[in-house]
Amino acid sequence: MLLTLARERRVLFLGGKGGVGKTTVASAVALAAAQEGRRALVVSTDPAHNLGHLWDQRIGDRPTELGSGLGGRLRGIEIDPDATTDRHLRDVGHTLKRLMPENLAGEVDKHMELSRRSPGTHEAAVLERMTDLVESGMREADLVVFDTAPSGHTARLMALPEVMTAWTDGLLARREKSAKLGAALRGLDGDRGATLLGSTTPRDPVEERDQEIRSILLRRRDRLATLRTVLTDTTTTSFAIVLAAERLPVLETIELHRDLTRTGVDIGALVVNKRSPANRGEFLAHRRAVEDTHLATLHAALPDLPLQEVPLGEDDVVGAAALERFARLL
Repeated sequence: MLLTLARERRVLFLGGKGGVGKTTVASAVALAAAQEGRRALVVSTDPAHNLGHLWDQRIGDRPTELGSGLGGRLRGIEIDPDATTDRHLRDVGHTLKRLMPENLAGEVDKHMELSRRSPGTHEAAVLERMTDLVESGMREADLVVFDTAPSGHTARLMALPEVMTAWTDGLLARREKSAKLGAALRGLDGDRGATLLGSTTPRDPVEERDQEIRSILLRRRDRLATLRTVLTDTTTTSFAIVLAAERLPVLETIELHRDLTRTGVDIGALVVNKRSPANRGEFLAHRRAVEDTHLATLHAALPDLPLQEVPLGEDDVVGAAALERFARLL
């Protein structure tokens, strides 16, 4: 079921409570796509990276080839939140220094250092990186799979494009109002100057700076709007929630589904991982019955969502061969 969903989309997000196997499912889906001849990119946005441990190889913040015998069709990235935040603040600081008077360079540095510890800075930086990877991934790959952070962080991240687009629109509207007022005042000055000097007043450097700020805001707004369009396009993007058949993961799944659907994200599937067998002794049979109770709650809350169960395995899933076996269960 999940592999079918991945064949029908260009971007697939895997989310859910921590520890339920999101990285394993994301990697198995990307591997299956690569084995079918598609170019796949799997991206971890979780600060507690497990992608490298799962593949038993070092994976960094730049595309790294995964597996063997795939002709380079499968690559992985672990977004480094600290490095991403550093780059984001460095780029913002460089832009501010270019636009502000030289004597304020020290103030810009202080502001950037304070921003590093401000709420939302990390999320904004990761969102910028995710935007880059969606844009480049859709150019260079047939499928981009995001292995996301635990539920609460992911819900906020998926809502950010809409929030930040609205925030940027508000800034642009205020700048537009300020620019019109400034132009009117300069027009009055210009009329007097033209009468007295008979020449055109040179272009105001403040006006040039304001125009560049407006241009930067417009580019940012357009990129965020494009990302939001991709995230809410049900023919391009879908989100699968991975969970265990336990009380807290089930309740968190229902809440995550509510939060994501509010932002317009399509939930394409539920994947119940590590499902206990019913015929392996009294203990596991009882465990299975408890899981059935929790899944009944899930079915009652989300009756229309396709649900796939993946059985509990005997071994750890590590390396390409184990992931290939795991993918057959999807």
